[in-house]
Amino acid sequence: MKTIVHPFPPYYDENSEILILGSFPSVKSREEMFFYGHPQNRFWKVISAVTESDIPVTIEQKKELLLRNKIALWDVIASCEIEGSSDSSIKNVVPNDISGILKNSKVKKIYVNGKTAEKYYNKYIKEKIGMSAICLPSTSPANAKCTLEKLISEWKKNLSE
Repeated sequence: MKTIVHPFPPYYDENSEILILGSFPSVKSREEMFFYGHPQNRFWKVISAVTESDIPVTIEQKKELLLRNKIALWDVIASCEIEGSSDSSIKNVVPNDISGILKNSKVKKIYVNGKTAEKYYNKYIKEKIGMSAICLPSTSPANAKCTLEKLISEWKKNLSE
């Protein structure tokens, strides 16, 4: 295993009100240089259903959907040792500093996409910024026991609160 540094910046603007944090980008996302690039990850289907938008295909469409709905995206981990895209293999974590996003936006709520993001958020970030994060079920294909319908239902319920 070798240390991998997160290869792309957070995505947000000054109007972002919701911050969704993943754990660390998959191999496919690192290749595409944008969030949730693996075709089996259900993030874009879920966020489209929650926001009642068309499912974005291009990175530009994804960015437009996020900004239109005041959603910021970033990951908890800045660098780590990881095998492929396996969250369970993550070691030697260096967390991201999310204070810049909070300072330069209107983020009022933070959500984490899955238990791994929650674990590292609570360990490295929560106390520093003094904000709890709401854990949403992971959109990862590794979370196969959770159907798309259940994901949409849980995400919609939490994001609309």
